[in-house]
Amino acid sequence: MVAKISLGNSLYGSLVYNGEKINKEHGRVLDTNKIYNDGSGKINIHRVFEDFQRWMPQSTKAEKTMMHISLNPHPDDRLSESQYIQLAHEYMEKMGFGDMPYLVVKHEDIDRHHIHIVALRVRPDGSAIDSKNNYYRSKEITRELEKKYGLHTAERQKITPDMPLTKIDPAGDIKRQVANTVKMVGMRYKFQTIGEYNAILSLYNIRCEEADGRVNGREYHGLVYFATDDNGKTIASPIKASRLGKFAGREAISQRYERAKEKIDVKPTKRMVSEIMAQSSGKDDFIAGLKENNIDLVLRYTEDGRIYGATYIDHNTKTVLNGSRLGKDFSANALDRWFKNPTEKPVVPIHQPQPDNSNNRTTGDSSQQNGQNQGQHQGQQQSQSQYGNAPQTHSQGNDFDNAPTLPGLDLFQVGPGYDPEEEAFIRAMRRRKKKKRRGPSL
Repeated sequence: MVAKISLGNSLYGSLVYNGEKINKEHGRVLDTNKIYNDGSGKINIHRVFEDFQRWMPQSTKAEKTMMHISLNPHPDDRLSESQYIQLAHEYMEKMGFGDMPYLVVKHEDIDRHHIHIVALRVRPDGSAIDSKNNYYRSKEITRELEKKYGLHTAERQKITPDMPLTKIDPAGDIKRQVANTVKMVGMRYKFQTIGEYNAILSLYNIRCEEADGRVNGREYHGLVYFATDDNGKTIASPIKASRLGKFAGREAISQRYERAKEKIDVKPTKRMVSEIMAQSSGKDDFIAGLKENNIDLVLRYTEDGRIYGATYIDHNTKTVLNGSRLGKDFSANALDRWFKNPTEKPVVPIHQPQPDNSNNRTTGDSSQQNGQNQGQHQGQQQSQSQYGNAPQTHSQGNDFDNAPTLPGLDLFQVGPGYDPEEEAFIRAMRRRKKKKRRGPSL
């Protein structure tokens, strides 16, 4: 049995949360302690709130006056309502809350039924029940109760790098699924914007939105997560990042953006997408080819059907890349034109690997052979330097492996980035070459 404990100062908020479950017929009041209970299983939030208030001291130094607990038996344990009540009272007694007012509500919104307990933690004299070592005390108590009543041992699921990622199951514990997925995505994938973050989350039916505002004169900047269906429609109440954990908060995600900038290498993904695009006849063929090579393409559309966003998720390199990061030929605009008109297909140059002739070399005096190779290489450098171009090598992993050849002017090569001066020089050489063909002006 897993117990989750949270301290807070919003008693009314906790009552409303449980009241909504009951009103939607996803829960019922099982029992209360020192709080009015009419036995119907329903809750009158205002009446219960007033009962709690009567036990609240006039003054207290405690900032967090209430405690919200959820007791979650193993899914294989099917307990009756009387057994839930007995567990709740024994747990609260051992935790030191036997004389405190509290409310026990059973939640039935997911297949794994569980109970929530809302309790005051401040006594009438203003003193608060000690919350130190709550986690360890609670764990000892739950283990004791499991042995006493023959229950299965239930541990919180530990997140490991090799755990599979799956879509949200509406019948399961949505909050836990969202938390686990968000944590695993953050552990594995590299992304640099909220759009790229949402692209990878959307594969598992999760959406994240930024929440900015001002409360009581203080600004706040947070994140809110939504569980969705396959069409992107929200299927559950929004979950604030603070309810999932620090790993899901805005600060943690922003730090992942910064770390990703230093680690992301677009070349492997760009090379693979280029090859698939060259072999594809249209949208369906392109997307299928990407999937076969473990790359997902997430497209975002306007209301009139125009593509305004394209994100490539490379599961091989665990990298999420907006189309424009790969180049304009891979952007949303380029894909929209191509998918609507096959003649608008981007022409992406594909690197042709150079043949390896190392096995054809004859053996001999190694120093003499090396000297000849070095002389030839220096000669190439001198020849190419006359035209302002750096020598090219074909060693494995060279940054210029993807360099396309300019049509009609094979002498010049474009490096991995755009160099305005180099481009201007190339255009000048083209104009000079055309003048030579026309002959001298008279």
